[in-house]
Amino acid sequence: MMTSFRNLVRSDKGNSLVEMGLVAPVLASLLIGMVDLSRAYSAKLQLVQAAQRTIEQVMQQSSVESDYSAALKTEGATAAGVAESAVAADNWLECSVDGITWTRQASFGGSCDAATPMYARYVTVDISKSYTPLFSSRFFPGASSNGTYTLHGKAGIRVQ
Repeated sequence: MMTSFRNLVRSDKGNSLVEMGLVAPVLASLLIGMVDLSRAYSAKLQLVQAAQRTIEQVMQQSSVESDYSAALKTEGATAAGVAESAVAADNWLECSVDGITWTRQASFGGSCDAATPMYARYVTVDISKSYTPLFSSRFFPGASSNGTYTLHGKAGIRVQ
């Protein structure tokens, strides 16, 4: 019996199976993590593209000095497949004397006074959507209490 125990201790048979058993869970979790990250990146990219399409669509239909908020929310919700409450639209007017220091004005459709002859109008859209990973946990960095993440797709343009 002692000789068979010595032979068993010196034998190399089965080492690769044991090593594979130790490494396989690590490799599987890395693979699942890469798939999950690529899914999240794809979802974020879709939101950014929806925000860009939203601004393009509204710019083709509206005049430069009108208020875009309602149209941006409706178009953004349709493009991204989310509720209108998940779309934040903003438009503003900035005035400047020297082209270096800009002051944000309250009214988008208004005009700058004679002391600030330079002006620029901007439009931005921010679309948010919840993303649930394959293996969600509230202990992951940036995760909410139920293990989901909020992704944002932002786009902006200077219209004048």
